[in-house]
Amino acid sequence: MSAESTWCETSETMRAEVPEPPGFVIARAAVERIELVSPTFARITFAGAALDAFGTPGRGLDQRIKLIFPGASGRVPDISETDDWYRGWLDLPEEERGSMRTYSIRELRVEPDGTRVVVDFVLHLEPGATGPASSWAAGAAAGDELLLVGPRRGGPDWGGIEFDDGVGGPVLLAGDETAAPAIARILEDVAPDTVGTAWIEVPHAEDRLPIAAPAGVEVRWLVRGDEAHGSALIPALLAHVGLDGPAGAAVAASAGADADTEAPVWETPTYSNLEEAGYRPTHAPTSQACIIGSCAECVRSFDARILRARECRYWIAGESGVVTTLRRHLVRECGVDRARVAFMGYWRRGVAMRG
Repeated sequence: MSAESTWCETSETMRAEVPEPPGFVIARAAVERIELVSPTFARITFAGAALDAFGTPGRGLDQRIKLIFPGASGRVPDISETDDWYRGWLDLPEEERGSMRTYSIRELRVEPDGTRVVVDFVLHLEPGATGPASSWAAGAAAGDELLLVGPRRGGPDWGGIEFDDGVGGPVLLAGDETAAPAIARILEDVAPDTVGTAWIEVPHAEDRLPIAAPAGVEVRWLVRGDEAHGSALIPALLAHVGLDGPAGAAVAASAGADADTEAPVWETPTYSNLEEAGYRPTHAPTSQACIIGSCAECVRSFDARILRARECRYWIAGESGVVTTLRRHLVRECGVDRARVAFMGYWRRGVAMRG
């Protein structure tokens, strides 16, 4: 056997023994910059060498990532980058484990001196409404560290993106302030010829932040003030698609009334938790008038606005009760095909969310 063939066989053996890295990255990152861009949003830029393998530049869309905050010890937890990292995190002592929350990437920048990940935090600072993420963001300073868990650059599909940019038709995006960063990222990543409408409900007029949306997409900001979540979004969106119904606080007060669970609704073309989470089914043909198309819902379905609404691709996220209410009207009364929708409850009123 020649020396050359021995070297080739050894090289092949070494390559075979090197395991493929996981499809995700657990990156220790430090706060580089903090901007209070509005009364509701704190924009925090993270930097660190591990971020050079993090995320997919140019295709963030609504990519979900995990943020792990330091625990009571004040130290960032030490987690192995293996497929069972989550179990390893759970097994840590509580004072070392810290808290985990899910966020969207507002911006991912690849610069000559490294990658930056920008996250917009919603500052829920009212008594009884704040959580570990808001508290951390409100008190963060340059140099503070945490862990970011997200897709490995150039790796296999890690999941966490619900917006389907392969479906045709106008877009209709809607959500509250917790969904605003994802909506902004979607609009800045979709094709320049995309058309449609985005509805974003926020507490304050100053929360209407710049978004570099395609020319054919209209961004409509809705300021609810001190009213309940959904009080501005629900009636505005339903009117847009041609549905008449109760407006304002009355609608918001009944949001989520069809749910028997605290679990947020999550329904996309590829996944649904409605049955396991205990959401009750809605409209079904129960009368001869409905079967022949002469009930109020069916007659209304011939409204030109509703016919146009059926051609849209929907992405709706935010408070789960509001999302559930919009889903009920769009699917039942508008007749929107479930294959064209993604309904995601990011949080639920009165329920402390985990992870």
